[in-house]
Amino acid sequence: MERTFILLGAAFMFLAVGAGAFGAHGLSSYFAQYPALKDTFATAVRYHLIHGLALFAAAWVVTRYPGNWSHWAGYLFTLGIILFSGSLYLLVLTNTRWLGAITPLGGVAFLAGWVCLFAAAWRG
Repeated sequence: MERTFILLGAAFMFLAVGAGAFGAHGLSSYFAQYPALKDTFATAVRYHLIHGLALFAAAWVVTRYPGNWSHWAGYLFTLGIILFSGSLYLLVLTNTRWLGAITPLGGVAFLAGWVCLFAAAWRG
């Protein structure tokens, strides 16, 4: 399982760096037209990066404190990246505001992932 989380972490980090570069360079004229969306995109990239790294932490915790808690942490971080950052990326790129309603579900997944890491270490 740790290998899965390392692979996911590396893939998500690659995508996050690419998204950040795309936002900074490829979307500059778009953000000139919709300046408020620039901060939204930056938030998506920031949380994407942080939780890509969190997947590496989850991989380590799986080896140190194996069990359901540590596995769920990795799954929830993955789900959080998809729902939180993914919904914000889509919101920005399509200017479809209702996608913002999905974002909090990703935030809850992130929070639950951190609780699971805590529980894995606490019970370990």
